[in-house]
Amino acid sequence: MVLIVAIMAMMTMPLLQEQIAKREIETIARRFIAHAHFDRNQALHLGAPVIISPRTKNQWESGWLVRSACIGKPKQVDCNGRNWFSQEGIYPIYFKGGGKGFSDPHSNQLGILFNAAGAAKTGQGGFVANRLILRHQKIPHLERQLILGSGGRWRICDPSTDTKACK
Repeated sequence: MVLIVAIMAMMTMPLLQEQIAKREIETIARRFIAHAHFDRNQALHLGAPVIISPRTKNQWESGWLVRSACIGKPKQVDCNGRNWFSQEGIYPIYFKGGGKGFSDPHSNQLGILFNAAGAAKTGQGGFVANRLILRHQKIPHLERQLILGSGGRWRICDPSTDTKACK
């Protein structure tokens, strides 16, 4: 009897580990999008730019920070640089390619800046429509794509099940 239970446990363990990994990757994906939505809404509410960017080392895996951007042509003297949200490291989840899809082409700094109108724009004024790809260290075939449309809408895509092939 003990042998049968041991065999059953050995057979179901990989499935259980994959289910836990799916939950971890989904949780991080939803948390990132929730923070990015807050970022955009703050920009609209304040009428000033707000940015979500990596906490340290220009790597999303270190976590991210949602804060007032305090940028503009003339330096804003009345801007109080405020941190709104902070996310710590996200191991065992990582961003494929380091999340380089959201980097300023001139400074190579990672981040998503929402202007006062709620639009995600680059430092040079172009609209941002891109994706971040999340993967799991322990189950490498698991992937979720966080896709930002030009209108500021996010969606989570699972390339293994999405009929639109994450386009």
